[in-house]
Order: sequence, then structure tokens, then C-alpha cells
Amino acid sequence: MNKQKRIEIFHRLRAADPAPTTELVFSSNFELLISVILSAQATDISVNKATQKLYAVANTPEAMLALGINGLKTYIRTIGLFNTKSANIIKTCAMLVENHQSTVPDNREDLEALPGVGRKTANVVLNTAFRQPTMAVDTHIFRVSNRTAIAPGKNVLEVEKRLLRGVPEEFLLDAHHWLILHGRYVCLARKPRCGACIIEDLCEYKHKVED
Repeated sequence: MNKQKRIEIFHRLRAADPAPTTELVFSSNFELLISVILSAQATDISVNKATQKLYAVANTPEAMLALGINGLKTYIRTIGLFNTKSANIIKTCAMLVENHQSTVPDNREDLEALPGVGRKTANVVLNTAFRQPTMAVDTHIFRVSNRTAIAPGKNVLEVEKRLLRGVPEEFLLDAHHWLILHGRYVCLARKPRCGACIIEDLCEYKHKVED
């Protein structure tokens, strides 16, 4: 795919949604971090449902530590892998208190040192909380990048690097959100909604499906 096509694709995505953001509900960097940890292999809807009650009683590292692992589990047991996530979140809260004055760090090295935080989670936090031009490649972005040929790659890291190189600079800050939302609602895994797609004529997918 050439540069001009990429520019036009992101022009259209921006025109349709000028201020895209995560669908996770949060009111602080700490809440965002916890929600992103919880969202691994879970839907944003299920996370928001659980955190609405959780954040009402514990929305700081200290308050969550006071809940403890078992207390935290009572709020997130509807989310997949809740046992592992509970343990990781409590350890993360302890590290935030001990090493970061209870604040969420704004750099990849410190974020990825937190239990339960991998590269994708760190990228989401860096982009959404600190407005850094990172690319958190999940299953939706991986699919859209390969299917459209915007940034084809054999694995998530390869796609991430190609997106960072190939997405025009003016769109980098919001590209992650546009691509994930496009994958979630239009470029679906089983049957893409090509007939309802605003970039269908620019997409290089060879097996387009009409609605």
C-alpha cells in the first residue's frame, strides 16, 4: 500500500470520528491502568460493568491494597482470568505505592515492570493517558492492518513497527483508536462489513464481502 492511500484512509477515519478514545470508562490514570490490565482477553463492556462498582470503593493504589486479593476478586470475578489478574493488580498497587509515589509511570520501562503489564497494556496507557504516539496492537488492529494491507506483519510486534513507520505523523496519536474501533464494528473477524466501510475502495483485501 502506498503512502497516499494511507493518508486518505486516515483522513476518512478522522473525518468520521475526530476525537476517538478508548471505550473503557475511567477517571484517572490509575483507573485506566487497572481497566486495561483487566481487559486482557475480556470485553470492554464486561470490564466497565465490574469497575463501576470497584472504583466506587477503591480507585487509588492504597484503597485497592486495602481490599486485598480476595476482596478485589469479589468485584472482578465476572472477568476472565480474575484470579491471576487479582494477584497482579495487588502487586502492581504495592509497587506504585513503594516505587512511584502512588502515580502511574509515564515510560515504558517502568510500566512493563509492573505485574500484569505487557507491551500492549503499556502502549495503551502511554497513548491514552500520556498522549504518546504508541501503537497497541490487539487482535482487531492486527486483523485490520493485515486485511487492508495498511501494515501487514506476521506478529503483533511486526505490525506495531510497520504502523509506527507507515502511519502519517499527523495521525499517529489517534491511529490506534481508529483502527481498533474499525476492527470492532466494521472490519469484523468472521464477516467484514465491506458494504458499510468508508475505506472499502482503498482497502486491498481481495475477498470483500457485501452486506
